[in-house]
Amino acid sequence: MTDLETPVVPPRAGPGGRRAAPALLGYAAVRALGLVALAVWSAARDKSPHQLLSARWDSLWYTRIAEFGYGHEVRLPNGDVHSNLAFFPLLPWLERAVAAVTPLSYADAGLLVSVLASLAAAWGIFAVADHVYGGRAGICAVLLWAVLPVGIVQSMAYSESLFTALAAWSLYAVLTGRWLTAGLLASLAGLTRPVGAAVVAAVWVTAIASFVRERGVPARDSALRLRRALAMLVAPLGAGGYVLWVGHRTGKGPLGYLDVQAGWRNGFDGGYAFARFVADKFTSFPSALAGTALIIGVGLLIWLYVICVRQRQPLPLLVYAGVVTALALCASSYFGSKPRLLLPAFPLLLPLALALARLRTSRSAWVLGGVALASAAYGAFWLNGSGPP
Repeated sequence: MTDLETPVVPPRAGPGGRRAAPALLGYAAVRALGLVALAVWSAARDKSPHQLLSARWDSLWYTRIAEFGYGHEVRLPNGDVHSNLAFFPLLPWLERAVAAVTPLSYADAGLLVSVLASLAAAWGIFAVADHVYGGRAGICAVLLWAVLPVGIVQSMAYSESLFTALAAWSLYAVLTGRWLTAGLLASLAGLTRPVGAAVVAAVWVTAIASFVRERGVPARDSALRLRRALAMLVAPLGAGGYVLWVGHRTGKGPLGYLDVQAGWRNGFDGGYAFARFVADKFTSFPSALAGTALIIGVGLLIWLYVICVRQRQPLPLLVYAGVVTALALCASSYFGSKPRLLLPAFPLLLPLALALARLRTSRSAWVLGGVALASAAYGAFWLNGSGPP
């Protein structure tokens, strides 16, 4: 066993609000710190933190979909076509719904959805970690997710927080045998981001494994097996339905969505383009330092996943984290956005959460507090830069 390994604790009762309260309060404090740092940094650069959070980069695409619907595209001088069909619809649907029943603008509705979704995501992460490893590890897992260097994205009008909330609660439903809930939440996750395929995979692989284990065993609970089968049926409907709709909308059939992504120069090439991007960093100095950091970062991700396997994390967590990580690292474009694309892969944080949970409370508080300060400063610096997160 490694020094990060801890046996799985027995399942416990569902995490009510009181049990999750310390994790949620800590999460809110970290996010508040990040927003204060952003406000101070933006003021020094004469920029609007509100605009940075709600009306730049992907946020603009989501609000325009909410306001005008699909059909907008931008043709670049190099011939690329950026179509808003690349963005999945659940977030703009929610923005439109909130704007319809409140005086908020579409951009502010997106911020509100993101704030509420980030709290739901933190609660879901706590629920998963608490169920598998106990409440102390659950609190540490939530705080680690909050202090990630790209944690400021959780407060933006982006879809990461919404997706992570749906994914975490779907995984929790799988872990606790609530199959229909798991399937429905997986379907909604599939309407949020393309990486919704990871949640579908977790539901499917876990369900199939359950059926295989029960092969040859008399059917004592046919209702459970039926619910499991229905979850497998429902889980891919969100992502599959949207992809098929895009294919119909573009007239290019089931693969039409891939053509839309190609217009953004995005695709899945097994990591070849990313490997070339990293290799190109070593052609000069100091960019070689960035290349070294990237290699260390990828190595850390792989190491954490290996630890997750050695700790025998539940199957749905391993499948989900593996697919999220593979899709993020093997995408052929937007290399600067890869840390953000990895944000939903919260099961990778569980080995670190377990290590922190073993420390004295004062020591773990100092560690997390120091990282939170660094994360807040980095998030403020990042959003005030020229490129999208």
